[in-house]
Amino acid sequence: MNIKRSNKLRILPFVLCCALTMATVSGCSDDAHSEDNGKISIVATAFTQYDFARQIAGDRANVSLLIKPGMDAHSYEPSPKDIIQISKCDLFLNVGGESDTWMESVLESAENDTIKIVSAMDCVEVLEEETVEGMQSKGHDHSHSDEDEPHHAYEHEHDHEHEHEGEEYDEHVWTSPMNAIKIVNAINGALCEIDPENAEYYCANTDAYTAELLDLDNAFRDVVISSKRKLLVFGDRFPLLYFVREYGLDYYAAFPGCASETEPSAATVAFLIDTVKREKVPVIFYTELSTHKVADVIAECTGVKTAQFNTCHHIPYDDFKAGETYLSLMRANVDILREALS
Repeated sequence: MNIKRSNKLRILPFVLCCALTMATVSGCSDDAHSEDNGKISIVATAFTQYDFARQIAGDRANVSLLIKPGMDAHSYEPSPKDIIQISKCDLFLNVGGESDTWMESVLESAENDTIKIVSAMDCVEVLEEETVEGMQSKGHDHSHSDEDEPHHAYEHEHDHEHEHEGEEYDEHVWTSPMNAIKIVNAINGALCEIDPENAEYYCANTDAYTAELLDLDNAFRDVVISSKRKLLVFGDRFPLLYFVREYGLDYYAAFPGCASETEPSAATVAFLIDTVKREKVPVIFYTELSTHKVADVIAECTGVKTAQFNTCHHIPYDDFKAGETYLSLMRANVDILREALS
């Protein structure tokens, strides 16, 4: 994974040079308001921020999703067209984690020095990725004893001084609706600076959308408070650390959120199967864009059902075309969470 990232960084300056040359030859305007309709231009790398921007900006901006629906963000490489689009936008929305290291070269080389940038991870207190019991990480599996208690996500606090090299942080900060509110406010602030004439419109939309996010948060809290269990099991990567911390839930999973592995060891699968049987877990989760092979194996061995839990980082093309939003996908999570914790 690190090797692939370094290769991207070596190749990117050449691609960027070609892209900017193409822009000059084609006579593209240097004006940041590059759309013909005169609206401000917003480019987002992740679906969630793309959707947030649409809710806030409404019809006053052109909002583009850079990494197309169905694509894997971890293997994304910007095309010359993508680079031109970023370099000419007014507001660039990105996650800000390891998956977005490619953007540094693009932004440093862009001739447009008026681009405002909102990185989701800069809007919240980030959490260090963790390897919990039974989880496979970096090719190693972790043993389990029957005497061990289920993992409590909220007990694993980390030193936020970030003194150690090699620390990796969960990038999926929006899985907590309370974090989503912080990101929405940051986007609103940037839009009001870029386009003060429409500030009142953006703020009104932000207030209305924040109310919906608070309703979503209350729905999750009501489910957790009224449930008899607090344990989730994922036969998949686990990009929901902010979610379980927010609501005081426990979890087991096959891999951390940004793990490069796709095939768990036999010991990891056996641990998850034993956990499901011992704890009488009714639902095994997988995430969108997953093959959910591991979840299927666990379900077959335990007789329980599988279900998708939406992380909203990037969504399938069919969901995108159907008009799914962060709110609609997260509200679907409320319903399946109720069943999983019953």
